[in-house]
Amino acid sequence: MQTLSTYKPYKLCIMPKFNIRPAKPEETSLVLEFIKKLAAYEKCSDEVVADEATLYQSLFVEKAAEVIFAEEDGVVIGFALFFHNFSTFVGRKGLYLEDIFIIPEKRGLGYGKAILKYLADIAIERNCGRMEWICLDWNAPSLAFYRSIGAIPLDEWTVQRMTEDVVKEFASPH
Repeated sequence: MQTLSTYKPYKLCIMPKFNIRPAKPEETSLVLEFIKKLAAYEKCSDEVVADEATLYQSLFVEKAAEVIFAEEDGVVIGFALFFHNFSTFVGRKGLYLEDIFIIPEKRGLGYGKAILKYLADIAIERNCGRMEWICLDWNAPSLAFYRSIGAIPLDEWTVQRMTEDVVKEFASPH
């Protein structure tokens, strides 16, 4: 199986100065910077508790998720963070896109679509049964874009979440 580190940078033929590449361990601070930019866009900056040490451990030591950067002229203009989930119905892993973010001034130029195509290539290479992600209800531009590429909403499902504190309170006593 090909790992993300063996993927060649992605070049978008209509944008010769654009590529997609895996994040490097020494770029953990840049990963955090993009997470904070995304949180600000989603109006939830106060929810970011991640720090560089935690991200480094999670991404580059435990390899719990993977990050790719999109670059234009060597400048990072976007990122995506993803990992594998598993579908009991499909019987195979899937590619779960946790976050994707393009800086506002570079939106509408095809970069988001290029990132999703890059991730689709990874999903095919890794024999994933599907790709999934969530999108905020109020994010009309993103929802319209996702419909345009063939993604379908799962309106009959509701995301459930337990925060770390709630998990600890709920868990069996040790």
